[in-house]
Order: sequence, then structure tokens, then C-alpha cells
Amino acid sequence: MTNDSAQRYGSISRIFHWGMAVLLVWQGLKFFDRINDGEHWVGQTLVPWHVGIGSVLLLLVALRIIWAVSQKNNRPVQNPATAALVKIGHFLLYAGMVILPVSGVMYLVGKGYGWSPFGVQLIAKGPEIEWMANLGGTLHSPVAWLLLIMVIGHIGIALIHQFVKKDGTLDRML
Repeated sequence: MTNDSAQRYGSISRIFHWGMAVLLVWQGLKFFDRINDGEHWVGQTLVPWHVGIGSVLLLLVALRIIWAVSQKNNRPVQNPATAALVKIGHFLLYAGMVILPVSGVMYLVGKGYGWSPFGVQLIAKGPEIEWMANLGGTLHSPVAWLLLIMVIGHIGIALIHQFVKKDGTLDRML
């Protein structure tokens, strides 16, 4: 089943969800870069992929938003009492997943480094653009922390639904 249905999310939605979850966890390893200035195996082997993986996530979130809009009438039915909270929560998750890589790109370009995910130059090195570097630098880390908190909340709520309320919410995405 490719498309979503009233009973569960389809394979494309599940691939987006779990694939992006893995990449977001990988990106979260950047937090370990702050330990001992990245002088450990995580900092030296996984963190150097941060810009490339962030660029892939930006592309995937754009595709995921397009897919979600195309499937909006097929999505599993929400409890009317909490539907507004679910929509707000998902909107905030998507906003964080957009703002985080965009602010990272703004910082790189603003600092004059350009944007070269996986060695493919998308934006050339150039002069520093102070406002862009400042805005990107100001947003990137706090949004990363907020997204981490929201993802932990998302996981917690899914587990409560699955194991406390036993309403099968998690089953729809598995």
C-alpha cells in the first residue's frame, strides 16, 4: 500500500518518517561534537557528514511536505478532541525540520564558505554577508535544541498512545 489510508500510513509516508528519523538521529550526533572539541570517534567519523546529511534532510522534508499535502484526505482519522494539538505539534516539527537546515545554509553562505554538500558546490564561496551569518548562527543551535525536545515529546506521546492508551497509534506508522 503506497498511499495513506484511514487505517494506517502508506509505505511512502513510513519511508519518509523512519528514514528521516534515522538521519535526524545522525544529525543529533553533532551534539557530541561539543564534547572534547569533537576529538572522539563520533566527532571524527560521523559529524563531518553534518552539512551533507542536513542538505539531504532539507530535500526530504520538502518532498515529505508535498507528499503529506497530496495525502491529506487519506490520512488516518484523528481523535476530534486532540486533532488541533496533533496538527500544531506536527506543524512545529516540520517547521523545525525546515528552519534548521535553512539556518545552517544561511550561516555557511553568510560566513563566505559557500554550500557544498558531499562535495557538490551548490553555492560558491563568496564574500561574507553579515546579516545572513548572524541570523543563521543565531537560529541554528537553539532550533536544534527545540527540535530535539519536540522529537523526544513526539516519541513520548507515541509511546503513551501505544502502551498506556493502547489505541494503536504507533501501529499506523510501523
